[in-house]
Amino acid sequence: MSRKSRNPNFDQTLETLRAHSFAVTPFAGVAGGVLVSKYGAAAVLVAAKDAPAALTERPGALVKGEVARLVDRGYQKFLKTSQYELPASASQLQSIHEFSEELKQLTGAISLYNESLGTTSDLYTYDRLKGREAAEPAAARPWDSAGGH
Repeated sequence: MSRKSRNPNFDQTLETLRAHSFAVTPFAGVAGGVLVSKYGAAAVLVAAKDAPAALTERPGALVKGEVARLVDRGYQKFLKTSQYELPASASQLQSIHEFSEELKQLTGAISLYNESLGTTSDLYTYDRLKGREAAEPAAARPWDSAGGH
């Protein structure tokens, strides 16, 4: 009697995802890439040597067939694609979080504590800090010697 492998290959991982209601379609943007989607969120997977699958596009909302990047601007999160930038709604953030947690569990990826608490962004850009370091020179510190003693 043959035993079932504990370490599934890429095709077995895709079959597992299909069995759990994930939509699995070929992705033209990446060689050998597969677009996996569910709950209005998606990610792009490729075959890996040391794991069943590797992410080439992190999980994000699916906007017009493209995986949107999550950008945090300090006051609000945005979904950014090559053509659009939209404010992210709470339901979109919840669906991205649920999708990524379920995808990690089924593919055997590492689940980090801080990512399990909520949705993490791909890029953080805070407008209050943008360009601040170039505008002002470093202030002189009085405890540094100025060539005196």
